[in-house]
Amino acid sequence: MFSDMVQNILVYSADSIFCTVPPVKISQKIGFIGDGSMAKAICRSIKRKGLIEYSQVYVSSPYIKNLDVWKELGANVSIDNALVAKEADVIFLAVKPHILHEAVQQILASPLAAEIKNKLFISILAGITIKHLEEMLCKFEGSRVVRAMPNTPMLIGEGCTVYTPGTTITQNDLKLVKNILEVTGICQLLPEHMINAVGAVSASGPAFVYVFIEALSDGGVRMGLHRDMATKFAAQTVMGAANMVLQTNKHMGTLKDEVCSAGGTTIAGIHALERGAVRGSIMDAVEAAALRAFELGKQSKK
Repeated sequence: MFSDMVQNILVYSADSIFCTVPPVKISQKIGFIGDGSMAKAICRSIKRKGLIEYSQVYVSSPYIKNLDVWKELGANVSIDNALVAKEADVIFLAVKPHILHEAVQQILASPLAAEIKNKLFISILAGITIKHLEEMLCKFEGSRVVRAMPNTPMLIGEGCTVYTPGTTITQNDLKLVKNILEVTGICQLLPEHMINAVGAVSASGPAFVYVFIEALSDGGVRMGLHRDMATKFAAQTVMGAANMVLQTNKHMGTLKDEVCSAGGTTIAGIHALERGAVRGSIMDAVEAAALRAFELGKQSKK
């Protein structure tokens, strides 16, 4: 039955991954166990889109100073993970993967643990499998789990998120998760075995692209442009090229060939990139990120 439900929900057409309906304000309280960059990006994005108010948000961190920015926004803050888990309806697990076990044990040891029931946990931790998450969180009565892999560009509404449901998830849970995630950019439900690969492309990918933009800017400076001008042109060029891929549906090789005229400047630059093994290096970077996610998953079980 569960597999049938997932099969009915999985849609792989390009049109299906874009948000096509206005966001619906939610009444649920949203919790973040962990206060890092990804938690901030998710929260600020869904607030900007009008899904929540900061008064609905609960955040925990072991370092009270880190919570100042959240408090200034109007969120409810605490150094107690159990308090966040008790108060929130939807709880994002946003700690480092190797910290997860300790964080869950802290909650279980709390006097509040018995009051933590019927919670929807959304894990954004690299490498941690649904099976492992459910084994840890099943001690909370009525808990359900979704594993998600977002990226930081969701902060400006240009995110790319994939997610996969746990074994006890409901249709209403998935509707809520989709409602939260789709306003941050694009989102798609995928089988779990794809999550690490997608994470290597979309979650780690922005860092790879920033390196490329910086290098493109450096090249402009090397050839006489002022830094701010070079960076602006480099970033706009990457954004424009990305939109060409998305909007034309042409193969990247075709788009590249349309820029490369015979004996021209662009093909000379492409030749330099190929000599530098840029293509292979990028593929190696994606592979390294994906393999590291698998390693993190294994380490978290120790």
